[in-house]
This record gives sequence, C-alpha cells and structure tokens, in this order.
Amino acid sequence: MKKKFFYIAMVALALTGCADNLSGIDSSDGKTNGVVIPADAENGELLIKFSPEMSDILDQAQSTMTRAGVAGTRSGIPSTDEVLDILGSYSFKRVFPVDEKTEARTREAGLHLWYTVKFDKNTDLKAAAERLKQLGEISKVQTNGRIKRAYKTDSKRIYLNENALKAKAATRAVADGTPNDPGYDFQWHYNNLGAGNYGFENLNGNHAGAKAGCDVNAAEAWKTCTGDPSIIVAVLDEGVMYTHPDLAANMWCNPGETTQGAKTDGDGNGYDGDLHGYNFVEESGDITWTDANDSGHGTHVAGTIAAVNGNGIGVCGVAGGDGTPNSGVKIMSCQVFSGQNSVTLAGEARAIKYAADNGAVILQCSWGYNSSESSIISGYTPGPATEKEWAETYPLEKEALDYFIHNAGSPNGVIDGGIPVFAAGNEYAGNPAFPGAYSKCVCVASVAADYTPACYTDYGTLVTLSAPGGDLEYYGKIGEEEDEYWAETAEQKGAVLSTLIQNGKPAYGYMEGTSMACPHVSGVAALGLAYAAKQHRHYRAADFINLMKKSVKDLNRYYENGATKTYYLNHTTVGASPETIDLSKYIGKMGTGLIDAAQLLENIKNKENSSDMKLPNVYVGIEKTSSLNLANYYGGQEDGYTCTVANANVASASVEGKMLVVKGLAAGSTSLTVKAADGTTQTVVVTVRKSAGNNGWM
Repeated sequence: MKKKFFYIAMVALALTGCADNLSGIDSSDGKTNGVVIPADAENGELLIKFSPEMSDILDQAQSTMTRAGVAGTRSGIPSTDEVLDILGSYSFKRVFPVDEKTEARTREAGLHLWYTVKFDKNTDLKAAAERLKQLGEISKVQTNGRIKRAYKTDSKRIYLNENALKAKAATRAVADGTPNDPGYDFQWHYNNLGAGNYGFENLNGNHAGAKAGCDVNAAEAWKTCTGDPSIIVAVLDEGVMYTHPDLAANMWCNPGETTQGAKTDGDGNGYDGDLHGYNFVEESGDITWTDANDSGHGTHVAGTIAAVNGNGIGVCGVAGGDGTPNSGVKIMSCQVFSGQNSVTLAGEARAIKYAADNGAVILQCSWGYNSSESSIISGYTPGPATEKEWAETYPLEKEALDYFIHNAGSPNGVIDGGIPVFAAGNEYAGNPAFPGAYSKCVCVASVAADYTPACYTDYGTLVTLSAPGGDLEYYGKIGEEEDEYWAETAEQKGAVLSTLIQNGKPAYGYMEGTSMACPHVSGVAALGLAYAAKQHRHYRAADFINLMKKSVKDLNRYYENGATKTYYLNHTTVGASPETIDLSKYIGKMGTGLIDAAQLLENIKNKENSSDMKLPNVYVGIEKTSSLNLANYYGGQEDGYTCTVANANVASASVEGKMLVVKGLAAGSTSLTVKAADGTTQTVVVTVRKSAGNNGWM
C-alpha cells in the first residue's frame, strides 16, 4: 500500500483574535490615524469615547432611563446628535452597564465615557468615523469588530472517557501522597517523570522524548498548598461546562444570584442570571457549550486551572484543591465564543471589566491577535507590531485591561490589582501577539515535554514566561500503513490532558497550543495567591508578576551548544517535510523560564515582594452591617479580639470569635480600633453612608 503520512491537526491551536486591522482614531492629542475599516466590521456601528468635559451632559441625557446603559437615541450634546442624525442614528448606549458598587471607579477610569452608537447599516462606515472624529467632544473612535477563533472547530479531537482513564490508571501504581484522580498519571505537564513513562519517547527519529522535570512542578507544590476558594480566575473563552463533574465544585458562585440564566439581575451588577459567569456573545446569563461548533476549549482550559483534585475521578487542576469541600480556587466563566459566533470588541471589554468588578484577580485569555511577524503566505493577517500601535488600534481594549490591572483585587486583600494572562500565539513567529505582548500582561509561550519550544509557539523578547503546551507535531507518530487518526495510541503523545466536552456531555481529552500553556501559568498564579492568602501576605499585582518571573526553571541551557530540533511545521498537510531548527534562536525569547509552582510558593513563604495584610477601612449603610474575618489580618489568630468605636453614635462594633461585625447607625465617619490577643492593634476608619444618589451609585 502506498505510504501515507498523517498528522493530528489539533483543535487546541490557541485562539487568536481578529485578523482584522481595526483602526482606532485618537484625536485627544490633535493627531489622527488613517481609518481602516475591515471587511467584517459591524456595519452601522462604531465605538466612541467622549471627552471628560461631556460627562455631566451625558449623565443628564441618561437620567430619564431606569439606569444608564439602556439604549437611547440622543447623547444630549448638540453637535454630536446632529452628526448622529445625519448618520441615521437609532441607538446610543453606554458600553458598560452601571453597577452601584463599582460606578465610582468606573468613572474615575473614564470608562463611563465609552458608548456604542448604531446607525443606518447602509451608511459608509469610514465616512461616519471620519465625521465623528472631527468633533471636539469625542476623543476616540474605533470600529466594533469581533474577535475570532484561529482553529477549526470540526478538527479531529482526542477524547478519553472516564472508564478509559480508570482502565489505564489501573495498570499503574499510584505513589503515596499523589492525587487519586485516574488521569493524573498522564498529566506529564504537572509531574514529568521522563522518557519511558508516557509512551512518546524517541519518535520521528528525534531521539528525544519526555525529560524529567519538564513540568510546572505541581506535585511538589501540592505538599504546601492545593488552592483556596477566595481566589477567582475568570476564563474568557468558550463557555465553561459548569456542570462538569470535575469542575462543578470549583465554579465561582455569584452570592447575589441563585440560578444561572435567570432573567433577573439578582445582585444589581447589570447582568441577568450570572451565577457562574455571563455569556457576552449572546448578552445573556445562559452560558452554552452544546453547539456543534463548540470545541470544549474553555472547559479544557478551566480544567487545567482548577479541575477538582482528589475526588477519584477524571483529572487534576493546578489549583484544584485537595478533595475536601471548598478547597480549590474558583472558575468564573466569561463566555466570548459561542458556536460560530464570537464577542464584539465592546463585549470583550465588558467581559474584562466584569471579571474585575465581580472578584476575579486573574484573567485567563487563551486568545489574541495574530503576531506582527506571522506569515501572510501561510494565510495569516499580521496584527499590531508595537504596544503603541496596539493601543492606538484598540483603545477600548487597552482601557478595559488597564481597569482590570488596577482595580481587581483589594488594597487590603491578598493582591491589589489583577493579573491578565495571555497566550503568546501559534503562528511560529518571532514576536508574540497582542494583547499578551502588552508590557503589563503576562505573555505565555509553549514548550514540549523535553523543554524545547513547541513547533507552533510564538516567541520573542516580549514573552514573559513559558509553560507546557504540548507538541504533537514533534512527537506525532507517522503511520506507514495508516489511513486514520490513531486515537488509541496518540492520546499520550505529548499533548495536555484536561476536562473536555463530547456531544454536549462531560469528557476528558488532549489538546495542545499556547492555549494550553496559558492556563498552566494562570493556575500557578492562582495557587501562589491561594498560598499567600493562607500566609496572610499582601502583594501589588506588578510585584507578584515579578515574583512569578523569578520562580522558573532555566530554559536557555537547552538551547545552547548547537542544540537543534526536528519537527513538522506544516502539520496539517499530508506528506509534510521535516525541518531542523537551530534552537539558539530561542535563547532569551521564551520569557524568564518555565514556570515552577513549588519555587513560587517557596518565594512566597520567604515573604519576598510582599507585606502583611492590613485591616481595611469599613464602608456600611445606615442600619446595615459589614463583617470581617479578623484572622486574615492578624496572622491567623482565631479568637481573643476586642474592639472599640470612637463615636458610638455613628457605628457600633462587636467581635465573636474571629468575626468582626460593624453596624452603621448614622451618616458620618469614626475610627475603629481592634486589639488581638497578642496585643497588636490596628485602627481604621468606618464610614457610614446613606442610600445611593440620584444616579444609582454611591
């Protein structure tokens, strides 16, 4: 029979964002960029940001609505409304809905000035943008395209059902102290035992297979910490299957909601039925995963971060807990892909801000634009090349990310600020993709199971860290007589094993890509913050990122002294030819190294880059109460606390065990002093406020 060469074209190639060259127009400095309108930009739709001086007028225009953010027809600014009338405007809506709890900081960040305007779909979009950008009242204009997948949702997938996992696990001896999840033995990316243990050594004539230690060192880290429910990771991806038996216990639950997909806004944050997150594609609380074009990508990513450990089923997550109730970190599903549809750029910005406003401190984003150095010949449309170009092209995206970076977490919690984690991209390009390449984001490249760069990974000096993402093209078996994909033997050949969805039902399986490397870093970051919370340590987000950059295994030594790697770059084509790459080109371009969870926890234990948690100021309404767990701010002391309030007419306070309860009595402020059993005291301010004002925010 004629020899045929088949390569697994994995569905898990990382998500990349728009191939569109959407141009933002920033007139705030008197300069304008040429307006480039992509072919698939939303017709009759633009995103505009008003100048700060217009804030009061915009508020007045919205005051007749039940709340700001509901679509109207007028801005209240004569010159703007005149232009919108010419364009045939019929919808004028704030990009970000009002949330009473966060409106003050939303306005401080200027995000309340962003609006989506819709007008006659037959209107020339370029002419409309040019006309609006000339108005002095408007500082920024950009088109409202949609981010896109870069992978084929109908590609071959490699599944393992629970019975298959148990059957395979039965052939292996589980070491003492390791999780009892049957899939753990095949998750080399957590605890790589080296060639001979995973069945993908010495393939394709490379004479190189799994190398011991090429992992995130999770097994060692779990001896110290396995997770903490106070840490929330927002997964911006396909909808996470929140009913998956290996994820359900570690899904975030919005305390103000009772039912996912309810048609009411239980907590008043502007989003209906968001118990476990929100579907920003459909603008609904119905998180979905059953469309034929859904790949299970978001569920796979979520499993790497927080699949439940120690529950005797499925697989493990990096920060999935120890099997006891409520011991893992939490996953918030922010759905930005659904079937063949994807979120608009305005919806993406809402998802990012939603994560910060609802408690997430890590933003998991296995997507991005194409690399600026991606190959046009290979069908890619290069994305932004520099931070300046990206910021000018996607100003709303940058402002939303900056909001997350500065406003997630708490000045008195484990972390002040948020950590956005992005995949570097899969175009085999020498410059990672934006937004991941943004200097304030964590950009993740992918390595194979032997420390070498995965054949698809983007790389470069803007990469922050590396993590295991798998490399089936490198390890893939070439069949002499095969006409089909070899699911029975390929499943362990160097890809990443996690939770999946098959025909709408829970499953397990393998994927590869910087998409899979990215959640390893998100998971390690979550595990580190979980341990920091238990140690009552406080970090600024930038300091924690710097600590992560120090907590690595060296990669450069594997790329020196003439080291090479042979793999198949054109992995989707039958009969593709192998290529040998000089690995020296990757020196210094895979970030600071391979993320090491155990080293991160050790650095946290040594109190590097951190400070003690401090008791926060208290804000409470009249006849309302606010509670604090004092053990979080006094080194874990469980009892022996006393408290005094300077002005008993403004507020009262009491302590039972380790719980402090403050009640507001009258509008005003006073001081509160708490003394612990060891004699240490902390004094904070208690502010008692009246009900929300006319606009609905404090």
